[in-house]
Amino acid sequence: MSMRYKGGVISATAPTTSTSVATGVWTLQQQMQAIAANLWPILLPPSTVEYLVIAGGGGGGYDDGGGGGAGGYRTASGFAVSTGSPITVTIGGGGPGGTVNDGSNGVDSVFSSITSVGGGGGAGNSRIGLNGGSGGGGSYGSDPWNAGGTATSGQGNNGGRGQNQSGGGGGGSGAVGTNAGSNIGGAGGNGTASSITGSSVTRAGGGGGGTEGSPGTPGAAGSGGAGAANAGAAGSNATANTGSGGGGGSGGSVRTGGTGGTGIVIIRYADTFSDATSTTGSPTFTTTGGYKIYQWTGNGSITF
Repeated sequence: MSMRYKGGVISATAPTTSTSVATGVWTLQQQMQAIAANLWPILLPPSTVEYLVIAGGGGGGYDDGGGGGAGGYRTASGFAVSTGSPITVTIGGGGPGGTVNDGSNGVDSVFSSITSVGGGGGAGNSRIGLNGGSGGGGSYGSDPWNAGGTATSGQGNNGGRGQNQSGGGGGGSGAVGTNAGSNIGGAGGNGTASSITGSSVTRAGGGGGGTEGSPGTPGAAGSGGAGAANAGAAGSNATANTGSGGGGGSGGSVRTGGTGGTGIVIIRYADTFSDATSTTGSPTFTTTGGYKIYQWTGNGSITF
């Protein structure tokens, strides 16, 4: 019979285990026995997640049109999730730019019970900006027919007012759209920066207003479309998967608004929890900075 010495590689003190911890030195046989007895530590699914849900941005308006408003922007941590049932993810499309009058509103994005409202379309041809997650910019015209659209509370900001052959800027998630000046399109409202993916990215900026004079500008770093300048130019499209608004068109023969950017849904939770048991919609999955991160740019689901 061999003798075992406490404190050596093989100790007389038995290792301890539970479903959350295993201490000591283990042989492969001991590990297999603990696993068979459901005593080996396992990763549990998360009970809460952090989310960022951005709706599709509004399209820019036609004919010295207002910039499109950014899609609704909602983010929070500590959101409770259940296990065993799929959680729905819906990605809102960007609103088309106006070809006769107003740009169209963006489409809502959804994660579970969280809904972000699509951005308001920019006004076209002397009209009022549309309401949405953020409001679309107003077109040229006299009060009150040049007002910007109204934002959804807690999701964005109002659009800017149009003036004298120029459209107002669309509202952004971080700031109100700028009012147009005389022959100067209004700037889109700034977007909002988030580091939910591990690096800071600014999304959901308003589109710039179109004009026959100087061009409008998109929301700073918000990826909103720039407003068109001079007769016969279309507004710029917003960047996909940012929820930003499209730029307003100028006057002249080609004066359509730019298309709003599609939305995005991102969730993350601590990497001490298990991976999802299944997903649909081909989300991008990464583990970085102590978090597991899922990003959807198309409709899908996740099950824990």
